[in-house]
Amino acid sequence: MDNEYQWVDFYEALANRLLEYNDKRGELFDLMKKVASEQPLMKYLHFEREDWWEPRQYQIDPFSVMGVMNRGTTDVNRTVLAKVLAKTFDVMVPAPTEFKGIPILENRKSFFAGVDEIWDLFNHAMKSAETNQFSPEFKAAFEKAIAVSGNDLAYITTGLFWIRPNLFMPLDKNSRSYVASQYGITVPGFVCSGDEYVKFLSDLRREIDLQSPGVSFQEVSHTAWDERSANPQPDPGPEPPDKQSTDHGKTIHNNAAKNLILYGTPGTGKTYSSIQHAVAIVEKKLISEIRNEDYAAVFSRYLKYKDDGLIAFTTFHQSFSYEEFIEGIRPVVFSEENTESTPEIEYEVHDGVFKSFCDKAGTPIGSGKNVDLGIGKSPTVWKVSLEGTGDNPTRTECLANGHIRIGWDNYGESITDATDYSKDGGSTVLNAFYNRMQIGDIIMSCYSSKTIDAIGVVTGEPEWHEEYQHYKRLRKVKWLVKDINEDIVDLNAGKTMTLSTVYKLSVTVSDALQILRRLKPTLFNQNVKIPNRVFIIDEINRGNISKIFGELITLIEPSKRINAKEQLRAILPYSGQSFGVPDNVYIIGTMNSADRSIAMIDTALRRRFSFIEMQPDSTILKDVLVDGIDIASMLDTLNKRITVLLDREHTIGHSYLLPLKNEPTIEILAEIFENKIVPLLQEYFYDDYEKIQLVLGDNQKPDDSTRFIIKKTDALKLFGDADVNFPDYYEINSEAFMRIDAYAFL
Repeated sequence: MDNEYQWVDFYEALANRLLEYNDKRGELFDLMKKVASEQPLMKYLHFEREDWWEPRQYQIDPFSVMGVMNRGTTDVNRTVLAKVLAKTFDVMVPAPTEFKGIPILENRKSFFAGVDEIWDLFNHAMKSAETNQFSPEFKAAFEKAIAVSGNDLAYITTGLFWIRPNLFMPLDKNSRSYVASQYGITVPGFVCSGDEYVKFLSDLRREIDLQSPGVSFQEVSHTAWDERSANPQPDPGPEPPDKQSTDHGKTIHNNAAKNLILYGTPGTGKTYSSIQHAVAIVEKKLISEIRNEDYAAVFSRYLKYKDDGLIAFTTFHQSFSYEEFIEGIRPVVFSEENTESTPEIEYEVHDGVFKSFCDKAGTPIGSGKNVDLGIGKSPTVWKVSLEGTGDNPTRTECLANGHIRIGWDNYGESITDATDYSKDGGSTVLNAFYNRMQIGDIIMSCYSSKTIDAIGVVTGEPEWHEEYQHYKRLRKVKWLVKDINEDIVDLNAGKTMTLSTVYKLSVTVSDALQILRRLKPTLFNQNVKIPNRVFIIDEINRGNISKIFGELITLIEPSKRINAKEQLRAILPYSGQSFGVPDNVYIIGTMNSADRSIAMIDTALRRRFSFIEMQPDSTILKDVLVDGIDIASMLDTLNKRITVLLDREHTIGHSYLLPLKNEPTIEILAEIFENKIVPLLQEYFYDDYEKIQLVLGDNQKPDDSTRFIIKKTDALKLFGDADVNFPDYYEINSEAFMRIDAYAFL
């Protein structure tokens, strides 16, 4: 083989050795961890970070191993790394010193996502290479690997190219462009099926044999990159999920940005875009994919996700407070049942909208029969005593048979509003058991004042069972873990559990789920997902942000989130509860830059958010004409004039003119200008009508008939012949808005 492509034999030999670890994945992880500790060039793997590797189940996939020598560095370093891998895996083929034609990973994204999916693809790809046939299993594995958030077509095909470069062709940006122009074949889109990729490989092989006999895929790849530097940084089509970029105001945003603010002038589609971003995050897709969809379909899914509790929406305003956002004290009217006493005011700690959202963020979503944990959309965490504390017959029976039982048997089976609790009490407990407790709520079985011995989910309504001698009131429960000894004091706002049989704990759903993940990780198999959740804050800059967020200023940082290596919790001032922001909660804010400049946002908050500017986009109005007036050009002219006379933060967004796309009439145009744009300009320029006239082009018009703003100097009709030097004043000329020639100077 040509010395330029000496790497091919080595790469294939290394792939063969990695195949041997398919059933020894833990061993492969330990081996790579040991090697990385001895080689500084591999420190980017950060095997010391539990938050990286615990979600990967302490496994590494073969593509990520191959990626060690395929990152943006010098050929010298790549050779060093190739020799390290050769020694580690006993590869007998000499390590390469030339790496021409190999697409490389972006250094900030040097991992492949989905360990199981990559291994499955790797196995079927190696079988395909052996048989020279692409099986249905390979095609299915190909589609699953691409679908994993964090992967894309470019990265997956690059990994395949590494292991068998004579069979697979990478579809990075450069290769896509070159193949399409050189061989004239259709290159798959970024959303590509297994059948489409296999057909592409067949078509490409056929055209190469016809046009360039003897040319290999690695030579094609080399030629595609030949105009780039010797160590090109790849541009794999769509942005990798841990990047974001901006192209003339059109943002391709990654799903990894935990905190995002969309800012811009009025009418640039900030709220519109926040809906698209939210859906992309929930569905773990690139924003570019969502933007290519029909907005009505996206909005429909957005509403469903809101209803499911995966997305929440609130609007900040001047009086919005920490108490509304995190927690506060709220007065409630209380009166003893079955008494004639005057209702009294009591005060209870009330969760704010964001805290409530975070508390439920850990709730999983199950799919498939018998895999759903049964936890509801908005569950409450309850403490239940099963015949007191410690070991007892009732506890044993309940845990064995899947239910909880409580007493107050003397009241009989029927509990109604007429039940008299004055003698034996129990009204609060029975109200909680019968009315407040719901199917899907979480049960914690109290074993002592500090510990629980089981966690379950309520699955049934209250029942009466006469066969029991005591504790005849029963609700069915699906016990998720039993026979545990878990101290929950810290999670319960630092409070021990009381003797009351049933009451709501301060433990959050997320904390309860964290206990379950730690004690019984098998509950969270591939069919049970912890979904991404998105909290949207509209008009985020209208509130006192620092005051509203309080201690969350630090807690929202990605590195300080729950399950992160540097996770932090704060003790909340009202409840005393230990609170942290879950890792799967994303925050999206919208900000009107004309209302308040980004520069005025608190520095502490600003550095914790990524900012994406939403600019007026006249291309959306391309080819929209109203009696010959080019609306896109009109918008550009208006905004150029505003920028000169005021600044770019007070331009006019394209959404003001969007109604003209469906109904391009002078009537609609007149209504937009007279009732929306002119009032906006009045606000921008504080009624400085001379500047407003300049923006509208009135100064260029020959007479008042087509001027939107008319300057008046004669006040005799109002005041008669008075010896007063009357000032100039201005009037809105409503008739001009219905004249198409009035818009000719825009």
